[in-house]
Amino acid sequence: MEHIDDEFPFLTAMVKGIARQFGDNCEVVLLDLSQFEERGSVIVAIENGHITGRSVGDSGTNLGMEVMRGTDREGDKYNYLTQTKSGRLLRSTTMYIRNSAGVPVGCICINNDITDLMMAENTIKSLTLSDSADKEVKEIFVNDVSELVDILIQESLQHVGKPVAMMDKADKLKALRYLDQKGTLLIKKSSDRICAFFDMSKYTLYSYLEEIRTEERDNPPVTREVTGNR
Repeated sequence: MEHIDDEFPFLTAMVKGIARQFGDNCEVVLLDLSQFEERGSVIVAIENGHITGRSVGDSGTNLGMEVMRGTDREGDKYNYLTQTKSGRLLRSTTMYIRNSAGVPVGCICINNDITDLMMAENTIKSLTLSDSADKEVKEIFVNDVSELVDILIQESLQHVGKPVAMMDKADKLKALRYLDQKGTLLIKKSSDRICAFFDMSKYTLYSYLEEIRTEERDNPPVTREVTGNR
């Protein structure tokens, strides 16, 4: 295939079939990367566009641009987490369609909205897990600190148990407290990623952090004195 038009009926049928298989919470998108130079890639078919609010004719995401520019050489990505502008949590897969020379000419993106599933999962956990359960100690090994920031942000989301779209101030304070305790703010430019993810200004971020740290100073954790037998 040299251009997605060569197999357009088949590709659009596949887009529709995947969406029908997984239901209304699954957005499936076909992008034409031949229009990359002009518009950064263009959506030529989409099912369940209400998930991200996009339609035919809209542009693609940063991933397509990174692949076309050679920034991202790995290409296909499977089962990764993304987030919509409204804070809905998605589990996504991006697969590239290449011509005979190996150049990407299109891609199919699958975005499954798992926001409600995440809420249900945390409700079940609250009923089945106890505070006495052993705590898991996790050490994260990465090659890039920016990747570490992204992992810690996802952990803070799981810690709160809500997607950003359903968070109030108390929830965001809980997430930021987690990130602060993990030392995330010590990483250069981590505040930019945190602000973008939680949809807040830097003024709000530092205001919340000051509130968290003031509370911790005023209410230090209570430690028990351990005494042996005399």
